[in-house]
Order: sequence, then C-alpha cells, then structure tokens
Amino acid sequence: MMKKISQAIVVTDLVKNYGKLTAVKQISFQVKKEQIFAFLGPNGAGKTTTIKMLTTLLKPTSGQMLVNGYSPLTQQNQVRRSFGIVFQDGSLDDELTAAENMEYHGALYQVPKKLRRQRIKELLSIVELSDRQDTLVKQFSGGMKRRLEIARGLLHHPKIFFLDEPTLGLDPQTRNKIWQYIKGLNQKEGITIFFTTHYMEEAEKMADEIAVIDHGQIIAQGSLKSLLNQTSTKSLEAAFLTLTGSTIREESASALDHLKTMRRMQRGRKR
Repeated sequence: MMKKISQAIVVTDLVKNYGKLTAVKQISFQVKKEQIFAFLGPNGAGKTTTIKMLTTLLKPTSGQMLVNGYSPLTQQNQVRRSFGIVFQDGSLDDELTAAENMEYHGALYQVPKKLRRQRIKELLSIVELSDRQDTLVKQFSGGMKRRLEIARGLLHHPKIFFLDEPTLGLDPQTRNKIWQYIKGLNQKEGITIFFTTHYMEEAEKMADEIAVIDHGQIIAQGSLKSLLNQTSTKSLEAAFLTLTGSTIREESASALDHLKTMRRMQRGRKR
C-alpha cells in the first residue's frame, strides 16, 4: 500500500555543476499537493535546469528530490508517469492532426485505447479544439498550438503539471483563456501546477506559493503577501526587481534544446 503524501515535490540541497559553473546551488523547497506554484527568476537563473532535474532529464551533482513520492534518480519511470509537461517552445508534430498528436502521446504513455479515445475527446473539448481535431497542426495559430500542448500533457492523468512559460508570445485574450483551463483543471482534477513565467501578473493572480531563484539560489519563497511584506513593495513585479535587480540577463535554453529534451523523454518512455 502506497504511503499517502502531502507534498507533490520535495527538493533537498539540490546542486548541479557544469564543470566549474554551478547552475543550481544547494536549493531546497517543497510544493504541496494540488498547489499552484510559481517558480520565478531572470534568464539563466536556474529555472530550466531545476525542471530538467525534477523531470528526469538531467542528473544532479548532489541532493535529493521526490516527485509524487518517487525519486527522479532511482524511479524514473514512476516519476515520468506522474507528470505532464509543456515546454516554452513547441514540440508538436506539425504534419499530424490534433487528434493524431494526442493519440501518439497516449500510446507513448501506454494509455489503453478506449480510455485514450475518451480522454482525447474530453480534453479537446475542454481546450475548445473539438471542431479542429482533424486539422493539421501546421494550420493552427500559436494559441491553438499551446492549447493542444496543454491537452496533450494532461492525457495520461498526471498528478503534477510542469509549465515552462506556457503563455509566452500569446495575446492577452489567449493568455487569459489558457489560465482559465489550467485553473479549472487544478480545481477539477486536483493537479499540482508548477510553472515559470516572466509575466508577473500571472504569478500574482494565479499562484498559491511563489519561489524566486537567482544565480542558482532560491532567494525568496512564500505567498504573494509575504513577498510584498518582505520587500516593502506593492506588486510582485516590484518585489521581483527588488530581489533580483534590474540588470538585463541573457537568454538561456534555445528551442532546439527543448526539442532535444522532448525526444529524450519519448525515448525514455519507450524503454
């Protein structure tokens, strides 16, 4: 019998070194089950590296992690079945239809055919793409592709959903709609949401808990109210700038990096 856990994610003294460069410096944090957790930081702060370690794509130098009660170091298959993920850059197959992209994902996760078809129908309805299920993805707008990626990531009933800048480059109407979907699924299915964003108003509005990482270290964590009190500011953006400074940071991972990581995940599931 599996022991009931109250934490969806537990990270303890996590470190990742690349030669002499330390990308993540002994961070520790916890994310409660069914929580919406914002993981914020400037470019190159360590956000993507942390997500890659949590999702079995990267081995840490040291430290411990638990994702849905499983270790990404020793129980990779159980961890992979526990989460869904949407990368910042698209990873859909443009030459397939919306339904075919969903079918392929469901088959990778070994979702039984009958359940898979039912789940595809349900999720495409939720993201308002039922009438476009037989349309090639290359004909979709950016917002439609992002909605499909969210539906695909939820196909196998994950307990935890990682979203890396899910609304980047989308118009305000589409961003608002996507967050309605995410919030609704969090409430309806009890999914824990772990997301990154550079839109501070999204984290301000949606997150139950916020962590700020910079130069590989978590420099603040708590509710919106506690971060505002800590920094004597009136908005999350002002608090963020107070904590991290106003120096412009360079971009980190490229679209190619994300496509490579998606392929690695798919190969891992086939084993």
